[in-house]
Amino acid sequence: MSDQAQSTPDGGAATPPPEGDAAPKAPRLDESIREVGQAGRATVDSAKHTLRSLRRLASFEFALARSAFGRALAWSGVAIVFGASAWLLLAGTLIALMQRWGLSWFHSLLITSLVSLAMTGYAIWRVSFFFRHTGMHATRRQLSRLGLFDEPTDEDPDAHVGPTERTP
Repeated sequence: MSDQAQSTPDGGAATPPPEGDAAPKAPRLDESIREVGQAGRATVDSAKHTLRSLRRLASFEFALARSAFGRALAWSGVAIVFGASAWLLLAGTLIALMQRWGLSWFHSLLITSLVSLAMTGYAIWRVSFFFRHTGMHATRRQLSRLGLFDEPTDEDPDAHVGPTERTP
């Protein structure tokens, strides 16, 4: 078997080890300890940078969540003000106008109610759009990648926890 060529993982032929004094010497113990210590410090530095980046991400997401929450509240206020005051006046005017055109009370009230529901639906859509930004999705993804905050999935056997029953 010694006459067969040895190959390396990349497919090239391996060079035979040098014989005699040309063989590489193993590093001394203090050099090995120093290298392990440097690798440990590099690992700690990397962990510090990772945690610092995660803290910044969480900070930015909290700022985004605060801003989105404020905007959602502002749009809620717009929806309430519009729905409560201006629409009442406009609905009354529209009902009177439709009565003048010859529509019955029922049809006049139905049309204004449908327009009111459409505007309410639009306002609810805007509120839900901004409330989605309060979920801190990027921070959750990063925490999941680190294994610190795993949300249960459908594949987990313990994911489904049924409702607890209360005894009187």
